[in-house]
Amino acid sequence: MPLVRRVLKLKGFSNPNRKEYTPVNIEVLATYFDADVTPEALYAHGLAHKGRPVKVLGRGQIDKPLTVKAHAFSAAAKAKIEAAGGRVETLGG
Repeated sequence: MPLVRRVLKLKGFSNPNRKEYTPVNIEVLATYFDADVTPEALYAHGLAHKGRPVKVLGRGQIDKPLTVKAHAFSAAAKAKIEAAGGRVETLGG
């Protein structure tokens, strides 16, 4: 069989500029935190991978006013945090 037919062909496309986030839902934030939430605090609790940016997603409910600092937020998470009386701060990088 010719070499061209023996070599594995890779399918699809991998974006070299893709940004990998560690997802964290607001139900987890409501369970573990009472005031301020930072990526370092998430790393300390084992909720996020160290060295990767954090994205907060909107699954679950939150009833405490939290100040959440993360690299990215979904629209639903931002709305739920602000509706509970909290603040959202987007970090650069």
